[in-house]
This record gives sequence, structure tokens and C-alpha cells, in this order.
Amino acid sequence: MKKFLLIFLFSSLFAQKPELFLLNKYSTDIDVTSWYMSEKLDGVRAYWDGEKLISRNGKVFSAPAFFIKDFPKNKLDGELWSKRGDFSNVSSIVNRKKANEAWKNLTYNIFEVPDAKGNLLERLKIVRTNKYIKVIKQIKVKDKKHLDSFLKTIEEKGGEGVVVRDGSLNYYAKRNNDALKVKSYIDEECVVVGYNEGHGKYKGLVGSISCKMNNKQVIKIGSGLKNYQRKNPPKIGAIITFKYYGLTSKGNPRFPVFLHERN
Repeated sequence: MKKFLLIFLFSSLFAQKPELFLLNKYSTDIDVTSWYMSEKLDGVRAYWDGEKLISRNGKVFSAPAFFIKDFPKNKLDGELWSKRGDFSNVSSIVNRKKANEAWKNLTYNIFEVPDAKGNLLERLKIVRTNKYIKVIKQIKVKDKKHLDSFLKTIEEKGGEGVVVRDGSLNYYAKRNNDALKVKSYIDEECVVVGYNEGHGKYKGLVGSISCKMNNKQVIKIGSGLKNYQRKNPPKIGAIITFKYYGLTSKGNPRFPVFLHERN
């Protein structure tokens, strides 16, 4: 009986991992003129299979009934999001085991309709928006200057970056150069291996996190940490995402900034 209950609980928490389209990194040698660009929201990706919201790894989110009651029967792909710079809060809300009222502060922002036919705009056109379902605005790229200007505007507002896509294509589930993420910085992941004491206004708190990168290099990351994260930093062994702006002459990430902890 206990074994049956465990299997039931596991099956209710996890579903088949969805096949999704994924982004490559943009480089200036790729001509994206006449493609479509949109803001890359810093939320939690979720796949609607017609009945439930699923993470990219197959976890079933405990979305409350009031949030999904007007969702369609067809599949959707998008981002659970609240506002710019609020990833940690969004992640905390959607990863709770039980449905909670905090979902009322979120929206499901659609950038793809896997079941639909036609080009990108034709697929998005069939989405029926409501209080919780929104469609991410797509803007046709005039030229590289237009893209650079849009990226600058988004980042100045605290946004993560931009997505550019060849909107003429039918839906596909894979990673290639027809869908790209555009950022003025580089983001990377590392493993937390230690903490460094803060000074001045951060005395008694964590001043920076020591983090090991894939190449075994250990760096310190202090910028980007909020006060509550300095009081309760990511645990040793946790994987965090940070951004930086190129490399120093010694090959170290320049100006590393903490972004968020990976679930």
C-alpha cells in the first residue's frame, strides 16, 4: 500500500518531460533582419499540455484552480512571470508543493503554440488572452541598429535581454540558429563552495559568495545579492547563475553579478 501511494504521489508531481524549442546564443555575424524580437522575460518557463502546467524538466506545478480555470485545451509554451528582476520570488511561488494565493500576482506569458499551424504570428494569433494569459509582443527587426536599440531599452528597464526568431518557420522542438537569445552580457553557472564575510553596511552578513566554475576556477560574487540573500545565502553545493561582461587579462569574469539560484 505504501509503495502504491509513493508511486501515485510521484506520478502526480511529475509528467513526461516536454519537447521544447530552445535558444542558441546570438552573434553579430547572424543577420536577423525581418525576424521578430521580443523581451526575454526572467521568469519560470512552463508548458501547458491542455490540463496542467509543467516545467521544462517535467515537474507539474501546483497551479491553483483560479489561475488555470480559463486555460485552453490546446498546448501553450511560455513564461510564468510577475515583473522584471523578480525571478527569485516567482520561482518561490511556483515551486511550492501546494497551490497558493500568491499565484494571483503572476501571469502566463505565451511565446509559442506547439499545436498550431502557420508562422509564428499566425500561431500566436489563436491565443485567447485573459487575466492570467498574455501574449509576448513580437516586433519585426528592421536592422541591427534597431535590435541594438531595443536591447538597450530592455536592459535599461532592468530586463534580462531579447529573443530573436525567424518568424516565417513552422513550429519545431529543438535548438538551432533560428531562435536566439541576445544579451549585452554573458551568463554562466557555478557551484557555491563558500562564503566571505561582509564589511561596512554588510558587517555580520555575507559579503560575497565563493563559487566554482566548470573550469574549476573559483571566483567571488558579491554584486547582485539582496539583503535577504546575504542573510540566507544559497547553500553550499547550490548552482547559481551570474552574469559578467567579458574577461580580464587574467581570464577572470569581469564584473560578475549574481542573478539567481537554479532550482
